[in-house]
Amino acid sequence: MPQPETLAIDVVSDVVCPWCYVGKKRLEAALTLVPEIKTEVRWRPYQLDPTIPPEGVSRRAYMEKKFGSLDAIKPAHDRLNALGQELGIAFNFSGILISPNTLDAHRMIRWAFGNRQDAMVEALFRAFFVDAKNLADANVLTEIGVSAGFPREALTALLQSDEDKNTVRDEIAAAQNLGIQGVPFFIFGQKYAVSGAETAEHLASAIRQATAAPAA
Repeated sequence: MPQPETLAIDVVSDVVCPWCYVGKKRLEAALTLVPEIKTEVRWRPYQLDPTIPPEGVSRRAYMEKKFGSLDAIKPAHDRLNALGQELGIAFNFSGILISPNTLDAHRMIRWAFGNRQDAMVEALFRAFFVDAKNLADANVLTEIGVSAGFPREALTALLQSDEDKNTVRDEIAAAQNLGIQGVPFFIFGQKYAVSGAETAEHLASAIRQATAAPAA
C-alpha cells in the first residue's frame, strides 16, 4: 500500500510577533483536525524590525516610539491576552524589558531544522512572551537552545560565529520578494497561502485543499 505523501507547511514568522505565537497554537490545533494527513512544518525567518541593534533596545522606549504611547497598544494586548487564555499562552507583555534583534534567534531555528525545530520555536516564543527573557543576550539564547535539545558547546560556538547570518537575511529577502509583508504567513504544499493567524478550522481547510490539489 503506498505511503501518503507528506504535505510541507512553511510558516514565515518572527519570534517577537505575538500573532505568530497565536498562529503557531492555531496551526497545532488545525493539525489535530486533519489527523489523516501527514505533514511537515518548516519554520521560515522574518524580521519585523531588522534595524534594532544586536544588543536590543528598551522595550518601553521602542513601543512608545512605534505607537506613540503604551496606552495605544493596550487594546491589542488586551485582545491577545484573551486569546492567549484560550490557547494556553500566558502573555506577559508588561514584563518584557528589551526589544531584541531576532537574527540570532532565527539562526537557532535554522540549526534546529528537522525534528528539533518545533521545540526550538516554542522555546523562543515562550521565553520572550511568557518568561520575558532577553533574546538579545547570547547566554539567554544558549540556555533556551539547550532546553530545546541543542548541544550547549555546539550552540555556543555557532552563536559566537557569523554562521548563516547572510543565509537568514537572504531567506527573509526572498520572502519579501514574494510579497510577504506581514506575519505569520502560511504556505501549504507550495500551493495555498494563508496570511495572518487564522482560526484552526480555516488552516485545516487550507491543508485539505492543498492535499487535494493536483501537483504543480
